[in-house]
Amino acid sequence: MEIEVLVVPDCPHQQLAEKRLREVLAAAGLPDTSFTTRMVTDEAEAERTGFTGSPTILIDGRDPFAERGAVPSLACRIYRSPAGPAGAPSLDQLRRALEAAAGAG
Repeated sequence: MEIEVLVVPDCPHQQLAEKRLREVLAAAGLPDTSFTTRMVTDEAEAERTGFTGSPTILIDGRDPFAERGAVPSLACRIYRSPAGPAGAPSLDQLRRALEAAAGAG
């Protein structure tokens, strides 16, 4: 499984997204599964990668949290969570996304 976290420079939610991702991987018995973090620095790259806000988490090249109609841009991303709007997916949302990706692979 290839996991990548896409962020803009100085993203206020980068650390939270990475921390939650590490927690979910450890809880799933995959503490050695790594991920990379990549900076998206211009609109052309955002367009090319389908980057719709920071942080974006790609699992095997797919954004499991993509929302229909979202436009690529260099902006902060807001996730819908059970607790309301959030700057990163919840632990449960990440767990479900990883399980779905593992089941599809």
